[in-house]
Amino acid sequence: MTISAVRGTFLDFVDDPWKHVGDEQAAVRFFADGLLVVDDGIIVDFGAYDEIGSRHEGVDTTVITDRIIVPGFVDGHIHLPQTRVLGAYGEQLLPWLQKSVFPEERKYADREYAQEGTRHFFDNLLASGTTTFQAFTSSAPVCTEELFEEASRRNMRAIAGITAIDQNAPDWFTISPQDYYAAATEQIERYHRKGRNLYAITPRFAFGATTELLETCQRLKQENPDLWVHTHISENPAEIRGVLDLHPDCTDYLGMYEKFGLVGPKFTGGHGVWLSDDEFRRISESGAAVTFCPCSNLFLGSGLFRLGKATDPEHRVRLTFGTDMGGGNRFSMINVLEDAYKVGMLNNCMLDGSLIPSQQNLAESERNKLSPFRGFWSITQGGAEALYIDEFVGNFDIGKEADFVVLDWTAGPPAVAWHASLLAEQGGPQTVEQAGELLFSIMMVSDERAVDETWVMGRRAYRKA
Repeated sequence: MTISAVRGTFLDFVDDPWKHVGDEQAAVRFFADGLLVVDDGIIVDFGAYDEIGSRHEGVDTTVITDRIIVPGFVDGHIHLPQTRVLGAYGEQLLPWLQKSVFPEERKYADREYAQEGTRHFFDNLLASGTTTFQAFTSSAPVCTEELFEEASRRNMRAIAGITAIDQNAPDWFTISPQDYYAAATEQIERYHRKGRNLYAITPRFAFGATTELLETCQRLKQENPDLWVHTHISENPAEIRGVLDLHPDCTDYLGMYEKFGLVGPKFTGGHGVWLSDDEFRRISESGAAVTFCPCSNLFLGSGLFRLGKATDPEHRVRLTFGTDMGGGNRFSMINVLEDAYKVGMLNNCMLDGSLIPSQQNLAESERNKLSPFRGFWSITQGGAEALYIDEFVGNFDIGKEADFVVLDWTAGPPAVAWHASLLAEQGGPQTVEQAGELLFSIMMVSDERAVDETWVMGRRAYRKA
């Protein structure tokens, strides 16, 4: 038993801020002077220092001042083997895959290259404050093996699985349904629920999967109902047309995954830019999730995700936010919040009646506005709930794993520090309102440079130089 504690300013979430329109603070838990007590990586006490400090006298305590401590970030959709090609110029989704992505991901069949790429991937995650992620690997088994091995060495929570693709890609990149089934079955036995690792059935996207491959994914889910399912859905118009041509018996993209029994709890579809109202309703009713990837959607020109529709209380969709690096050009979930806010404001304008009065929908227009509490909830507790891992991570509830990020509201571009001095008095935020203003400043004016430290299971895993 190794008990330690961290004292500082803490903020996390106990509810969904979208449920508290006009009173989002009701979803927030804030201690200007708080104490987090950890035993072997698990939170055993948490609260205001004045209230619980006396119970832990003599415990080895790290004191952190002039920072806000929030739960570790959850990236719901990211690609490990694209680490080196983020920011590739000039193409939309399908030609971008052929030109930049498939040739790079092919290299991860070589173990030495995969190890180097994986180290870069994890270093960037921790420097960005991401402690939990759901990732694509490649169709080469060694890539998935190296991901889980490195995640285990760093004691990080990971959801991943070998990527399945057997059409609409070069022959040297695909994997047969038989080989995919064999590799996934061996890896499930070796990695699923070993340490903090969780395994996902991962058809890359419907456009890249034959009926036989999707039937293989269905078989794996039936044989292993505890597994996650991670894929792409309705990202790009050309992709969507291709999927419906391959599956003429389906009226929409979601229907194809439904046909193979893959949609339900623990299913995540990345992007969902062009989902119809009916698809949003069916995803909500099934308990499945969608990942909002604004950096990628803007970078690849895919479109504007309808955040206000996904958060409709009548058919609320479980949402993770994701970088989709390298479709997204950043590793940082702070940049994800920045671009998500801008997407939301564009949607807000389209629905407030100022452009087309007949399309005015003030409630949905408002739900598109990403406040700091909605944003940071989405990349912590909200993301964990969407992935069905909130029993492990997401906030500072007793019994959860002690992953957290130490944010410096003065760090970032040169303009940040003076700007932040407007928002809080010396010594840091004393109220939840001040904390919210600083978090909004971080998400809109700063970037990953605001991440001063990242802690995993109660241990410091990254400190900014």
